[in-house]
Amino acid sequence: MAASPPSGALGRRVLCGTEYATVRYVGCVPPTAGIWLGVEWDNPQRGKHDGTYEGTQYFKCTHPKGGSFIRPNKANFGVDFLTAVKDRYGLNDEQDVQHGTENTLVFGKKTVEFVGMDSVAEQQSRLNQLVDISVRECAVSHAGETEEISRTCANIRHINLSKNLVSSWETVTAIASQVQNLETLNISENKIKFPSTSTSVSGVFSKLRILALNQTEVTWTEVLLCAPGWPALEELYLTSNNIAVLERPDNVLQTLKLLDLSDNQLLDGNQLHLIAHLPRLEQLILRNTGISSIHFPDAGFGCKTKMFPALKRLTINDNKISQWSSINELDKLPSLRSLQCHNNPFMDTEKNPETLRQLIIAKISQLEVLNKSEILPAERKGAELDYRKIFGNDWLAAGGNWNPEKNKPSEEFLAAHPRYPSLCLKYGAPEEGELKGQQPLTLKNQLLTLTIKCPEKPEQKPVEKKLPESMTVQRVKGLLYRLLKIPGSELKLSYESSKLEGKEVELDNDLKPLQFYSIENGDCVLVRW
Repeated sequence: MAASPPSGALGRRVLCGTEYATVRYVGCVPPTAGIWLGVEWDNPQRGKHDGTYEGTQYFKCTHPKGGSFIRPNKANFGVDFLTAVKDRYGLNDEQDVQHGTENTLVFGKKTVEFVGMDSVAEQQSRLNQLVDISVRECAVSHAGETEEISRTCANIRHINLSKNLVSSWETVTAIASQVQNLETLNISENKIKFPSTSTSVSGVFSKLRILALNQTEVTWTEVLLCAPGWPALEELYLTSNNIAVLERPDNVLQTLKLLDLSDNQLLDGNQLHLIAHLPRLEQLILRNTGISSIHFPDAGFGCKTKMFPALKRLTINDNKISQWSSINELDKLPSLRSLQCHNNPFMDTEKNPETLRQLIIAKISQLEVLNKSEILPAERKGAELDYRKIFGNDWLAAGGNWNPEKNKPSEEFLAAHPRYPSLCLKYGAPEEGELKGQQPLTLKNQLLTLTIKCPEKPEQKPVEKKLPESMTVQRVKGLLYRLLKIPGSELKLSYESSKLEGKEVELDNDLKPLQFYSIENGDCVLVRW
């Protein structure tokens, strides 16, 4: 006779071998005898049908081949939290005395020796010492006996419950209610039924600072319904949940410092306006969210937005942002210091990665870190001076003028280059000599005609070379070793500008291209060793 399923099996999560599923039906399936479970597999390849068998629909599946019937004895309905903890940390009664190690106890990966101690008391003491617990993939499905966790593991602060058989928020609450000082909770990769109406606020999560709900099928509405119970929450991870639409948090999530919405296809960039007034939000991660533009309509050119007042770190990698205007908009964020923006179409408009980096730096005034690389003051200065020069002719053509009274660049120019006026204030308007023969940006990777001299070997005649300005200092050194037949000593390079007689600038970073140092045609490279 097949085993009967536990009461309340409907909607529960089960394991069958290594495959996860949700129970959608419990009952008979004529003409066969006995009880069957109709399950919807997480991996639809495992299924056979959509819940319809021999013309009768027993349950529904989202995938046409996502379901099948199994006998209850084939389904693992999981274990309680404490059993999983004891199993994971080698503290189950039957594991206390192992063959040949009568006086040892396995604690995590350590084997601890004890002499003449009562093994039950020892086990209790070990459990009590646990602060950071991971029971990932341990088939946890329920809390167990009331108060058992709080009696046994009084010092837990961090729990990783990811990829288990937790099927409801009530189960999460039942476990957490027994952990007095819970600070970190990861329940990712559990398909959880969340409350659909506002829950009564209890103190269960009063100390919770970090919560991960990745791949739990939670909606933003459900997050907001649960959020009154998270009064101290600082970090919330919500990746891969099919969240498309956001709503404005009303008196909730006000303590939030980090929000990760990666791998949710948001309806559009305007969804961000709905979370723009979280007062303490410092880090926003929007990797692969499908957004194609960012704008802050409350602020004009050169002004700061009232949105995201505390936002310091923004990640927008792997999106569909195609216009530089979205990068201009980021300068409106009053606190932005770090940006990650790899893999967006706007980056394809400039082939040279170094020029691309300089453009972004010049457009966002307070940025200190770009794509995980620090922006040093010299790099910022170089980027801003280059930007001012590159677009100088456009500025003149659009109504810009060296005479402040006549300087009236068009709205179109200011929309494309909102920082240009402030760069002119910072460094002065570009001079006529600087702009002569200035080529458009797409042709910027041009050849420089440079004179190469060796001050320490006056008998060596100066050599004239054409070098691409994207060439790094390291590659220039390699070329000079061969060209000047210098033995393998360390080269020191510097250059003299043809405009500033006698002033030398050291080329001190091997990884930087020549254009980083604003070297121009006719300049002289000095080689010493």
